[in-house]
Amino acid sequence: MNNLPMSNFTVLLVEDEDAIREMLVVILKQAGLQVLAVASAEQGQIALADNLPDLILLDWMLPGISGVEWARRLKKDQAYKTLPIILLTARGEEEDKVSGLDCGADDYITKPFSPKELIARIKAVLRRSGKSTDSAMIVAGDLVLDTEQHRLSIADKQLEVSPTEFRLMQFFMTHPDKVYSRTQLLDQIWGRSVYIEERTVDVHIRRLRKILTEHQRENLVQTVRGFGYRFSLTQ
Repeated sequence: MNNLPMSNFTVLLVEDEDAIREMLVVILKQAGLQVLAVASAEQGQIALADNLPDLILLDWMLPGISGVEWARRLKKDQAYKTLPIILLTARGEEEDKVSGLDCGADDYITKPFSPKELIARIKAVLRRSGKSTDSAMIVAGDLVLDTEQHRLSIADKQLEVSPTEFRLMQFFMTHPDKVYSRTQLLDQIWGRSVYIEERTVDVHIRRLRKILTEHQRENLVQTVRGFGYRFSLTQ
């Protein structure tokens, strides 16, 4: 399957604040997406009857039916249960994130956020749902890795990493929550045909952590004593 342009995809935006809704419409259209914009869950339900979007961008706090409640209802409806949903909210506490994901949302983004992060999240959710084969952007939380431009950023701030550290982070982000030994990482990052001592992995991990520490993200790369390393968004 070939990569599909963003113009092939339609986003249903549900946001009750006029200024925010208008801003998001501009961001989405600049990315090439088709946009249907409404101000409530009730209006969103009517829009779904006429046009089935590829993704719903849904504000948590809405008048009438809340975004979380509507997402929960959609996921129970056979006609919409596979429709990807990204929640937008100012609530950043862990228990709020859990509540948002428990309702069936596919992702969760906390305000304020950058346009780049929002579009990267949308691409990632479309890709995971099988609607897109565009794999240029890899997203983990607010960490975004752009494989085409070879850029790694946190909250839209670019990180200065070496090519090896970039490949290491790319492997970690595409294989989250799995533990890899130094030997396995050597094979994946450097290849079997190159002889490099295992401690070289430790050196690059330390460099990567030093960079992540500057952005309070050092815990993303975790040491598993007696075995190796793991990348995870959870502690």
